[in-house]
Amino acid sequence: MSGNEKQGIQEQDLKALEIRVEELIRACAHLKDENKTLRAREQVLLGERDKLAKKNDEAKYRVEDMIDRLKRLEDEA
Repeated sequence: MSGNEKQGIQEQDLKALEIRVEELIRACAHLKDENKTLRAREQVLLGERDKLAKKNDEAKYRVEDMIDRLKRLEDEA
């Protein structure tokens, strides 16, 4: 194999490596953006979960209060 052939192969290898590195950089940037979006969505969902848990607690308190009032009415009757 001549020096020119080796240099040609090395150039091809370097070009292929450069293309692959660029692909990986793009993939990394895409995943970084996706991760940022998912983390933001997670925060929204955690907020919604907290609101629903609070509403659930309030509903539970109201139902328990109604049950207590019904028991008191029953005891008075």
